[in-house]
Amino acid sequence: MAEAELATIARPYARAAFSCALDVEGGLQKWSRMLGLLAGVSSEPVMSACLDNPVLSATDEAALLIDFLDEELDQAGQNFVLALSDYDRIALLPSIAELFELLKANHEKTMDVKISSAFEVSEEQQAMISSALARKLQRQVVLETELETELLGGIVIRAEDTVIDDSVRGKLQKLAGLLN
Repeated sequence: MAEAELATIARPYARAAFSCALDVEGGLQKWSRMLGLLAGVSSEPVMSACLDNPVLSATDEAALLIDFLDEELDQAGQNFVLALSDYDRIALLPSIAELFELLKANHEKTMDVKISSAFEVSEEQQAMISSALARKLQRQVVLETELETELLGGIVIRAEDTVIDDSVRGKLQKLAGLLN
């Protein structure tokens, strides 16, 4: 199934989980953790192979996940897994968790930003970038940096579906596009 189709099918489940999370004190963090665990466990190759076993019924798949995560899931989390299994949607857990995190970040006015750089980004540079992005995006920014030696120089900033490419490689590609 195409990624866009998965997101379309997963969206109502993510919204339902988000709605439940808002109704409980500390629910956003609790649901974020539960959905993250469910997505991670269901994506593991061994568990994924077990869940894809045609001998297991949907209820058996749910029971397998619930038993495996045991105390990590509260009653609402267990009911959520059972509801997913009723409609054969357990495979959507990674997409549901991802969409839930977007809803949570939107609610909390935060945004995860990934910076790829050819060189180490100092704490001072990170603070400057974070401050500038926070003003521009009107959100609290959580930075993650990584070294990417293929860039030659400069940085690439990724924030959700926005990419700011200020790398030497990116500039060379733009120049090559103009020359063609």
